[in-house]
Amino acid sequence: MSKTEKDKSKSGGKKKLLLMGGGALLLAGGSAGAAIYATGGFTPKAAKEDPTRPKLVVRSEEPAEPIAEGEGDKEAPLKEGTVSVPNDRIKVDPAKYEITYFPVEQPFTANLADGSGFIQIGISLATYYDGKVITNIRRQNVPIRSAVLMVLSEQDPAVLSTAQGKQMLQRELTQAINSVLRQKEGFGGIDNVYFNSLVIQ
Repeated sequence: MSKTEKDKSKSGGKKKLLLMGGGALLLAGGSAGAAIYATGGFTPKAAKEDPTRPKLVVRSEEPAEPIAEGEGDKEAPLKEGTVSVPNDRIKVDPAKYEITYFPVEQPFTANLADGSGFIQIGISLATYYDGKVITNIRRQNVPIRSAVLMVLSEQDPAVLSTAQGKQMLQRELTQAINSVLRQKEGFGGIDNVYFNSLVIQ
């Protein structure tokens, strides 16, 4: 074997060693990177939390305290923790979050679609979000009342005489109120509308 052949074989061996060493380093680096990613080491910076956005209220493990006489009108401070959410369209697990009912003070009266009768309802709104949603409801009382009256004036008395018709009205009212809140406040948050009273004549 000549000197040039020996040099070539030595340099070929060095190249192989370098390639193998580089491959091993890449493999080790990739494994370490995957481990760091899996444990949450590469989480992106958290976006600034909007303090005005409502949050879900985590259900308390403690039993509810009985309300003393005359305290029913006061808003109790929330002891539970809260969870930030990107929007109000996420599915909420009722077992995990506290629900709040907000009774709307004045009843709603409207003529029905066929003009032969009227409907009068009293409603309460249910939300799994904190007091910011209640504040939004109070602030947007006028457009919410208008939206509810428009939904009521489109109702057919024959459909409303059935349980399914009343449930459909609940869904329509929920959608209408959430639509107003999303448009005016950027966040809906109403889970359902419940009837306190319902009269159709």
